Amino acid sequence: MNTILGANGVIARELSGALAKSSQPVRQVSRNPHRINETDEVITADLLDSKATANAVAGSELVYLVAGLKYNTSVWQEQWPRVMRNVIDACQRHGSRLVFFDNVYAYGRVDGQMTEETPFNPISKKGEVRAKIATLLLDEIHRGNLQAMIVRAADFYGPGAVNSFPNAVVFQRLKAKKSPQWIGNPTAIHTFTFTPDAGPALAVLGAAPEAFGQTWHLPTTKEPFTGTDFVRLACELAGQPNKLMVAPHWMMKLMGLFVPVLRENEEMMYQLNFDYRFDSSKIESAFGLKATSYRQGIRDTLNKAADNRG
Repeated sequence: MNTILGANGVIARELSGALAKSSQPVRQVSRNPHRINETDEVITADLLDSKATANAVAGSELVYLVAGLKYNTSVWQEQWPRVMRNVIDACQRHGSRLVFFDNVYAYGRVDGQMTEETPFNPISKKGEVRAKIATLLLDEIHRGNLQAMIVRAADFYGPGAVNSFPNAVVFQRLKAKKSPQWIGNPTAIHTFTFTPDAGPALAVLGAAPEAFGQTWHLPTTKEPFTGTDFVRLACELAGQPNKLMVAPHWMMKLMGLFVPVLRENEEMMYQLNFDYRFDSSKIESAFGLKATSYRQGIRDTLNKAADNRG
């Protein structure tokens, strides 16, 4: 049994589809889970509840932790360590292997490429939380108490990635026939992972015994696109004028007084003001996986948005 903790998010959906293609049984777990595949098992559970988490994991050979929490520093500080501890304990109790889907916040600002060997150097409170829970998991792995791995993606985009940064400032605005926006420095390079690449790659890693005990970066194009490049290509493929609106920092801070998610993002602005380069050479070399180009990924995302509008 493959159990997905954090069902129904975009990564969970992509992973579910990939597992179904290889006829692997899937159990969807969240506070309000839904079937992605007709044969999915569905269990309602709160990962903050240790007993509910253990019950949800029971009978699982492999567990994927792809859950998200409210984008709030205090929530993360209080809840993420509890979630990770509950999941680790549940997997140890039932002899399950664990795949943890993580982000790059623990790395902090990196000059050059982010790789699996990049040390933790968080410069934000959210980054400190991610470093703390990743270290908790790595300690269990190194002690031999758990078969697990950490799998990271860059910021992502793709069909159905409704909470992604590019969806909010580019794709939804193009869908509404408005000029795209950008936050931060539009001339800085910023790497994005295409979500339809992420799910299948997670499934490949989970099925590979040799992948456990390691950290992996999911397949991500190496094209050195800036925000300006991303918007230009999106406008071209959408058949709309190439116009870009950049919100000045002072305006973002002012808006943050009234919009909580913008206020919460203030400490993460280094990711948008400086180059953000994510390298996935390791997984590409080890498993022969290739990332989708921006041209194809943006086209697929725009086509999905057009289908939804129709």
